[in-house]
Amino acid sequence: MEQNHDVIIKIAFFKGDKSSRLHRFIRWWTRSKYSHAELIMPDGVSWVSISPFLTSRVAVRIKTDPNPDDWDYLSFPLSWREPVREYQLNQLHKFIETTQGSKYDWFGMIFSHLSPYIIKRKSRWYCSEWIAHALVYSRIVMWDDMNVYDTPDLHPGKLFAMLKIFQDKSCTKR
Repeated sequence: MEQNHDVIIKIAFFKGDKSSRLHRFIRWWTRSKYSHAELIMPDGVSWVSISPFLTSRVAVRIKTDPNPDDWDYLSFPLSWREPVREYQLNQLHKFIETTQGSKYDWFGMIFSHLSPYIIKRKSRWYCSEWIAHALVYSRIVMWDDMNVYDTPDLHPGKLFAMLKIFQDKSCTKR
């Protein structure tokens, strides 16, 4: 029996809801077309993130029919080697479980964008920061490829740019 080794994690970047003042402000402040990001699990319907627009806590939500015009996606295949792929998924689930319920880091997000330093409150996150750490923690993206420590203003647009470069490099290696 042939097994499907194509297990994919996607990152969704929100560019919709042009009427929302908060989305427009975030886009203006970060000079980006994205105001939010979410991690999509391999099942394609479990979306995980922390959003100031919803509960302001890390949570898993089920999305079965998102408007395709509102989102851009980057896909990351997990390892083709089963033990490595299982490790990646286990680590990702462990990170989600460990951080689930964590609150939104308004202080860290605002002050990291105002200064050249990373300002981080323990056990608090903002969406793009949480996704970067989830990807690195699970070894889907390697730490030195992300340069997370050198990126104090890790907004959704910057995360998209960093992951796009990583994705392009990874695709050329195959």
